[in-house]
Amino acid sequence: MTIIIIAITVLVSLTAFQNNDLLYKYQFNAYQITKRNQWYRILTYGFLHANWDHLLVNMIVLYFFGDALEYYFSYNFGSAGVIYFIALYLSAIVFSTLYDLKKHKEHYHYNAVGASGATSAVVFATIFFAPLQPIYLFFVIPIPGILFAAGYLYYSYYMGKKNLDNIGHSAHFSGALFGFLFPLIIKPKLFSLFLQQILNF
Repeated sequence: MTIIIIAITVLVSLTAFQNNDLLYKYQFNAYQITKRNQWYRILTYGFLHANWDHLLVNMIVLYFFGDALEYYFSYNFGSAGVIYFIALYLSAIVFSTLYDLKKHKEHYHYNAVGASGATSAVVFATIFFAPLQPIYLFFVIPIPGILFAAGYLYYSYYMGKKNLDNIGHSAHFSGALFGFLFPLIIKPKLFSLFLQQILNF
């Protein structure tokens, strides 16, 4: 399923690279969503990207963590695992933008694209199942997943408040938090498994 999502996202994004009308019609715009009832935008924006770098980073992250998460979902939820994986990804696209939907509903010129909120959810759901598994910062520095998660949330919250760049830090924060909680929503008993691993840290 990870490969299918990547293929769809790459195809849609590449098409939008060549067709600005497609980008403008389906990107996130809180004003268009709330004032003109274009609610499809809260989902479609997640399959669009601003440029090649933006697309490649998100798809590389999704490739590595998506495969691991599919395994964890299959192990814990059986045949329903693939359905939950799809549900996580799509609902994270929507959930990760709810804050910006409220914040920018009067801002006609605010637009956003990208799967970062959803990929953050995939990363954090993976961390939930294996909190001590190292994540390699810059592909070099190994950091236990739970410590990486704490740092990522702090950084996203801080940068979101500062608003110093053109990156959707609030979507990263919301998506990550949603991804971490998603397995617990499905099966609250999994918290004991998570806690047991943390206590062995």
